[in-house]
Amino acid sequence: MSKAMTINPVNGETVAEYERIAISKAKEKIALAKEAYISWKETSFAERSKLMYALADLFDSGKEEYAQLTTTEMGKTIGQARKEIEKCAWVCRFYADNSESLLGKEIVDTEAHKSYVTFQPMGVILAVMPWNFPFYQVVRFAAPALMAGNTGVLKHASNVQGSAFALEDAFRKAGFPEGIFTNLNINAGNVKDVIEDKNIVAVTLTGSDPAGRSVATVAGANLKKTVLELGGSDAYIVLDDADLEEATDLATFGRLQNNGQTCIAAKRFVVLDAIYDSFLERFVKKMRQAKMGDPMDESTYYGPMARLDLRDEIHEQVTKTIAQGGRLILGGKIPEGRGAYYPATILVDVKPGMEAFDNELFGSVASLIRATDEDEAIALANNSQFGLGSGVITSDRERGEKVALQLEAGSCFVNKLVTSDPRLPFGGIKNSGYGRELSGYGIREFVNIKSLWID
Repeated sequence: MSKAMTINPVNGETVAEYERIAISKAKEKIALAKEAYISWKETSFAERSKLMYALADLFDSGKEEYAQLTTTEMGKTIGQARKEIEKCAWVCRFYADNSESLLGKEIVDTEAHKSYVTFQPMGVILAVMPWNFPFYQVVRFAAPALMAGNTGVLKHASNVQGSAFALEDAFRKAGFPEGIFTNLNINAGNVKDVIEDKNIVAVTLTGSDPAGRSVATVAGANLKKTVLELGGSDAYIVLDDADLEEATDLATFGRLQNNGQTCIAAKRFVVLDAIYDSFLERFVKKMRQAKMGDPMDESTYYGPMARLDLRDEIHEQVTKTIAQGGRLILGGKIPEGRGAYYPATILVDVKPGMEAFDNELFGSVASLIRATDEDEAIALANNSQFGLGSGVITSDRERGEKVALQLEAGSCFVNKLVTSDPRLPFGGIKNSGYGRELSGYGIREFVNIKSLWID
């Protein structure tokens, strides 16, 4: 049997090994999840909420332990890791507080004696989750799915199996019955068999475009619903009335948060010509000053990428963009020494047809694109296969809102970095996927929206 290995991206040392389970064992766990669903779906919202509050409390009390595990496994800075765990607790409490009202029956006035819409759970949901937010991505799926009365099984990324098992343990310690939330430490090659299992009713995946297509193909062939949150190449339009200090602060953190490995991170900066040079000057200075180093050090601004192969991949994308006519202004060289480090990098003269414009750069690389006016900026931002997040930076909120409404993305933030918030739906269009997570829209993705007519 193969093993899942956690390798510390800071130094390349093996942290832990986790024995994979065979597909037969995975199917046993899925069958247990189906058995647990039969009774779980009959529990009250009050009962489910009590357990979800307990889980939130566990995230609070175990924040430092969970944060250090996350940092060790994938390299995010310890401060950002703590915030990830805090966000997990927030999502748990949001759904504990609001699920009953979000899923309450909707009375419809018809000629029937009584007619209404009710929202009922579906069964066992498979979650295929990535490594970049090893706790939050899972909780973002699990909190609404379980509060709706479903049960969940997790196929987590290989390099964060410690986080996967820690999550399973947390659900158990919070009091959730056996089978309600289960970690399946299986090979990626076994995902097809799991999707095809008769007890799996739907699949949610956060990951790459190719992974989404693969999962959707299998699920579609088996007539099982999917929600896909895929890659992004978020464009941030910097208008000519923007405060450049604030704009470049946002740009620096937006590109380097989570070591540049965030689906909804600012990646393409479309800057109006009138302020382009001034923006670039300040941006270069701040990106150069950002401290790269040990993610356990509180003073570190950004740490290593999660794996060496990912570091090498983004370096190839930078090299390709330069060969296509882009210019390297900062960074772009693999550092000597151990670890999957890649420096803060800025590419300019980036245009459609170049690697850094057309595809997602999942790392600490910013692409600057010059636009002559607002209309061209909007056209450049929308000239993308992706449509996850987007942003506008301006001193005029009304102008920012007008531009935001024209951007083709699942969300757009004015004068703030795109983020996921349990009160708002989250998801994308185009090759960034479909369906929504979070808010009332998210909790209704994996329920049977049933119409009742009583004459």
